[in-house]
Amino acid sequence: MPRMVVGEARKPLTELSRGVVEHCVLALVRDDESYAFEIVHALGERGLVTSEGTIYPLLARLRRDGLVETTWRESDAGPPRRYYRITAAGRHILDGFTSDWTTFSAAVDSLLADGERGGE
Repeated sequence: MPRMVVGEARKPLTELSRGVVEHCVLALVRDDESYAFEIVHALGERGLVTSEGTIYPLLARLRRDGLVETTWRESDAGPPRRYYRITAAGRHILDGFTSDWTTFSAAVDSLLADGERGGE
C-alpha cells in the first residue's frame, strides 16, 4: 500500500471523477442527444471534466462498446458535429450504476456524518 507523505498533494475529486465520468456522460445523453463540446461544458460546470481532449477518447470507447450511438449534423457555426445519444445497452449500464451509486454514496455519506458526530 502506498504511503502518503505529509504535505503530499492529493486530488481526491480527480481520482473519483475518473471512475464515474463515463456514467455521467451516459446520464447527459440519456434524455437528449448532445455533441462533445456541450458534454464537456456540462461536465465542466459540475467540476468533472474541463477539456475536450479528455472526453473524445471516452466518447469513442462508449461508441465502440455500443453504449452510445452517433449521428452527424451540419452546424451553422463550422464543420458538421457528431451528436451522441444513449442506446438501450447504455441505459442498462446507467441504470445499474445509478443503483450502485445510490448505495455507495449513502454509505460514504453515513460514514462522513458519523465522523462529524464523533462516531456516535
